[in-house]
Amino acid sequence: MPHAALEAANPPKSICLLRTSALGDVTHVVPLVRTLQSAWPSTRLAWIVGKLEHKLVGDIPGVEFLIFDKSAGWRGFAALRRHLSGRRFDALLHLQVALRANLVSALVRADLRIGYDQARSKDMHGLFVNTRIAPRNGEHVLDAMASFLEPLGLRQTRVEWNIPVPDSAQEFAATHLPGDASTLLVSPCSSHRVRNWLPERYAAVMDHAAMRGWRVVLCGSPSAYEREFGDAILAACARKPLDLIGKDTLKQFLALCQRASLVLTPDSGPMHMANSVGTKVLGLHAASNPDRSGPYSDRRWCVDRYDAAARKFRGKPAAELPWGTKLEFPGVMELIAVDDVIERFETFRNNQTGAAP
Repeated sequence: MPHAALEAANPPKSICLLRTSALGDVTHVVPLVRTLQSAWPSTRLAWIVGKLEHKLVGDIPGVEFLIFDKSAGWRGFAALRRHLSGRRFDALLHLQVALRANLVSALVRADLRIGYDQARSKDMHGLFVNTRIAPRNGEHVLDAMASFLEPLGLRQTRVEWNIPVPDSAQEFAATHLPGDASTLLVSPCSSHRVRNWLPERYAAVMDHAAMRGWRVVLCGSPSAYEREFGDAILAACARKPLDLIGKDTLKQFLALCQRASLVLTPDSGPMHMANSVGTKVLGLHAASNPDRSGPYSDRRWCVDRYDAAARKFRGKPAAELPWGTKLEFPGVMELIAVDDVIERFETFRNNQTGAAP
């Protein structure tokens, strides 16, 4: 039931959202923000967000962003406390259950504190909230976040992102990907390294796409790990792709996605960023369930070996595992064969062009 003082016909004056990370999950929060802005345009919205994630969403109009720099340790907490000093919100949407986020939530003064149901709580999350979302099983992460609107008397009936992409980012993408050639954009790394596919298998798929006449582009962050991983892919490629690893920003990546035909990636932030701008995703899933954390809008092009992973590493089918179980075991991504990915690529290509297999 909606809180007595906060109903759809009686908009709150202020709401604080707490979701600091990661990129994919922050992307899932944006439709919730859009729903609030549409239903209650006069309600002041503040969003506590991570330093990196702010670079992705921090220019959304009508939202005050409060940056929490977790790398700063206790200094990050102190800085956020100063920003929140003397402030009180009508409601806090506590969208993150990790211990650090729970501690951050203690800095926020709010009458209504909405958190996860008991089944999805951990790290003493329940001590920091006074209202819980309804317990549900089988939800995509984005839908779970949308359910935080229900105690406010709202429902998310439309999923809209519209993350701003500045002209400078569009110019970067147009410079590197001119024209309208069919383009495979490969973002090979997840922050969860066990979710990453094998470099030589990426290379085989990229060579296949190039053989089909597609433009192939390799992207990634400037971290040493992603540079090393990308170099291993390049070493195995017979046809060298355009290498943009470490050369694009988050906004520029969104612009590149807008000019791409298909994005190849494991379960990662780039998967959800690509989906947010309407680009189709060939997602690689074995360690995680695509129905929970795959590209929200269209999962037809994903490779799903989650059930095979459950049987191999847990000795039972995925349907018998608790919803949201991650199978992040060494070697789990080896369950995805090159032919599995090429089959999805070819099916997408045929669907796009009407070509015969």
